[in-house]
Amino acid sequence: MTARAGAGPRRRLVVLRHAKSAWPEDVADHERPLAPRGRRDAPVAGRVLAESDWLPDLAVCSTAVRARGTWELASAEWGTPPQVRFDHRVYAADAADLLTVAGETPPQVGTLLLIGHNPGLEELVLTLAGSDMDGALDAVREKFPTSAIAVLTWYGHTWEALAPGCALLTAMVVPRGKKP
Repeated sequence: MTARAGAGPRRRLVVLRHAKSAWPEDVADHERPLAPRGRRDAPVAGRVLAESDWLPDLAVCSTAVRARGTWELASAEWGTPPQVRFDHRVYAADAADLLTVAGETPPQVGTLLLIGHNPGLEELVLTLAGSDMDGALDAVREKFPTSAIAVLTWYGHTWEALAPGCALLTAMVVPRGKKP
């Protein structure tokens, strides 16, 4: 099925992998903060989302410190950030878990931003994309690095209808900040 094959309004799932994290000794994985590069890249990701008209109606973010930091820095680039829901299920989730989380999105939400981790996010994008534009699928297959943004478009009356192969992968970009 292609993105236009479904019935209902156009919906967009924007997938953002957290920005680069630090690896301090004696810090649990869930508690790892952003690295200096991550603190530079996350605001750029926020600007890319705004400039590309990919701002969400709702954001669902992992509870991990690095994901929350990515959300805070990215959303600070917008006039009025949308509601965010921090969901522990996004941390260490696989594609099926992430699809379940996305499926719980209220039907009035047209664009959902999901901020989390690999390999789950990459698996989700590859699972949902039945087709792509401009080689975006090849780019995701090659690497879905920190701060990567994938944009999937599909049509459906509810988010529960989001299913493998039903979306069009319209973009995959990797925002990077400049070193001072």
